[in-house]
Amino acid sequence: MAGMSEPRPPLPPFDETTARQKVQAAEDAWNTRDPEKVAGAYTEDTVWRNRSQFLTGRDEVVAFLREKWEHEHEYALRKSLWAYAGNRIAVRFQYEWHDEAGQWWRSHGNENWEFDADGFMARREASINDVAIAESERRIRGPRADGDTGEIPLR
Repeated sequence: MAGMSEPRPPLPPFDETTARQKVQAAEDAWNTRDPEKVAGAYTEDTVWRNRSQFLTGRDEVVAFLREKWEHEHEYALRKSLWAYAGNRIAVRFQYEWHDEAGQWWRSHGNENWEFDADGFMARREASINDVAIAESERRIRGPRADGDTGEIPLR
């Protein structure tokens, strides 16, 4: 359980500043495309819904992310705070990637997050839709530049 690890600040209950910090930390971690680093932000027994897949525990999260990034090449993500209350945060996000055939995709989605008292994510529910795009339509090219706090355009 996360209680055996050092707390992972910021801790709930979240205010706007700490919720934004948590969202940016998640974006930064996912953009590393390092499954172990990403999974380290979740409780040992985390519960996920990702599209139509259901996962339980860090080991399943790591396996899922390894497979994901084997197929989603040049993955680059942006997250944006949508809402927060207590130990919960809602985000909207977009990421771009290309498949093995070279087709570029923009994936749009929303996530609902629930954290334990030590700041680890215990629950993640993600709804995601994919839209094929031309390479010339890309707008996310790697991690966010320092100082870039811009919102994600709807389309």
